[in-house]
Amino acid sequence: MIETTGGFPVSRASSIPTVTAAAMAEVDELAVNEFGIDILQMMEQAGSHLAEVVRAELGGELRGRRVVVAVGPGNNGGGGLAAARHLANRGASVRVILARPVNRLSGAGRHQLATLLQMSVDCCVAIYDVPDDELDREFASADAIIDAILGYRAAGVPHDGVLWLVDRVARASVPVISLDLPSGIDADTGEAPGSTVTASATLTLALPKPGLFRGAGRELAGRLYLGDIGLPAALFRRLGVEVDIPFADGPIVRLEAEP
Repeated sequence: MIETTGGFPVSRASSIPTVTAAAMAEVDELAVNEFGIDILQMMEQAGSHLAEVVRAELGGELRGRRVVVAVGPGNNGGGGLAAARHLANRGASVRVILARPVNRLSGAGRHQLATLLQMSVDCCVAIYDVPDDELDREFASADAIIDAILGYRAAGVPHDGVLWLVDRVARASVPVISLDLPSGIDADTGEAPGSTVTASATLTLALPKPGLFRGAGRELAGRLYLGDIGLPAALFRRLGVEVDIPFADGPIVRLEAEP
């Protein structure tokens, strides 16, 4: 661990191992089935940390700031929905845009969305609920956009409402903060087979994904942060991944990559 920047401790990226998409899927399975850490627990921490990164990226103040949260159908989208709640609780004006209808969200994502609806947070479905030009104006006038559309499990070129939303976020001229990795980037190779989000900053979870340091991923990820979602080193050791204590100085770490 080295100096502090923006309120977060800083580590050299080379000091922390990366984990492939396949290995991360095993990590999630072990966490739930053997370590008793469920998806909602991990999602809650991801969302809280993402809101904090957005706060830092906006200069330290959320009150009165307008944040659009672009949400995909998987658990990455659920993390974005959790972040939307934390942002609203901290004073931000939040609008959620779903890539697909509610019944196509993951179970954990529907759980997070139900809370937002009870809070009267503005939520809509891209293509179905509002005209394209209205959503384009939303993106253009936001102070920041959260990209929680596609996570590490995504493969190939996005399609349907997911593609529509990735395209809109990719064209945005305001700061974009991605969850885990910019949507459209291959988690392992860093390649971008289709439309891809260019992030101002990315909060990756548990351990970095190799694609953040390879190919197009190096440039598209922006400032890189690592967030703690409560997974113990013993879990990673089960998969042969040796992890030190990356979060000893705080639950969010700024990663500095060597040139």
